[in-house]
Amino acid sequence: MAANTAATAKKTETKTESGQKKADAKKNQQESLLEKLFIDMLKDMYWAEKHLATALNKMHSEATTPELQDAFEDHKYVTQKHASRLEKIFKMMGKEPEGKKCEAMEGLTNEANTLIKETTEGTMTRDAALIIAAQKIEHYEIASYGSLVQVAKTIDREDVARLLEKTLWEEEDADELLTEIAETYINPMADNESDDDEEDEEVEETTATSKEKK
Repeated sequence: MAANTAATAKKTETKTESGQKKADAKKNQQESLLEKLFIDMLKDMYWAEKHLATALNKMHSEATTPELQDAFEDHKYVTQKHASRLEKIFKMMGKEPEGKKCEAMEGLTNEANTLIKETTEGTMTRDAALIIAAQKIEHYEIASYGSLVQVAKTIDREDVARLLEKTLWEEEDADELLTEIAETYINPMADNESDDDEEDEEVEETTATSKEKK
């Protein structure tokens, strides 16, 4: 009787161990899938940062106020630093740095180009539009890096999470700076502009052109 009880207990224990191994294997598989998603997200942001660095050149050249021009110039440098930081993270994850086209960032920069076309050069309204476009980009990056931080922590990569948090904080700082510039300089002056101002500028440009021809 005792022998039968021991045998039954052993079978139960073996079954439990087998079930635990299957559960662990399934868990590991899920973690691997999450890590794969994490790498794909890194590729997405790596492409986005590279693309944004180029887009910021145009946004800088189209801005009117020195404050906004400086903000775009500074953020271009920070954006390049973010791309370099992602390269470091790729290597920490045992991967080669690689970009994957980010449809969201491409769409946001295309929208910025559209706003540039729809506003008049040299106006505060143009600068207000540029800030709106830039903050949409910042909000996308803040959401993306916030998600990356959480996933990095979930897959037990606190070292990676700390680097991503640095980028997240820098994106938040950039967003706050744009808000400050908008509220302090751009928006109040843009609010005083009218269609008549734009017409006067067009007349001045036409007059100047005519004088040059003479």
